[in-house]
Amino acid sequence: MSGAISYAWRDAITDEEMTGLVRSHGGDAVAGWWDEIKQHSLGWVGARDVEGLLVGFVNVAWDGGDHAFLIDTKTRDTHQHRGIGTAVVGLAAAHARASGCEWLHVDFEPGLRDFYFASCGFRPTEAGLIHLPSVEPPGVGECD
Repeated sequence: MSGAISYAWRDAITDEEMTGLVRSHGGDAVAGWWDEIKQHSLGWVGARDVEGLLVGFVNVAWDGGDHAFLIDTKTRDTHQHRGIGTAVVGLAAAHARASGCEWLHVDFEPGLRDFYFASCGFRPTEAGLIHLPSVEPPGVGECD
């Protein structure tokens, strides 16, 4: 893990901190998002610098059983390429395993392939995805 960075499972992250991290990462931050989402998570990992600034994050959603899902992996723009993302994913995987999960899933854009496969140990698998706002999903019986 990166020097001078502390990592914590279920870190006490405020909505304001999450908004700041998302904006620094280039995302479109929505106030109140974190306060709504965290109650539905198995857990999350926060990474902080020596001053306590939130510099990394990953959320772990789950199905209540064997499957956990990584979402919203982020590293503050000023702290990227220091191993923080790899460390938060590794700690998230360890806690998902300790919680009884057998599988950890992640979806990502093509530019993150090396990060998730080479750095974090994921392996390729076939999956499907529907972007619901973009298409009308098939009706009942139409997938047969």
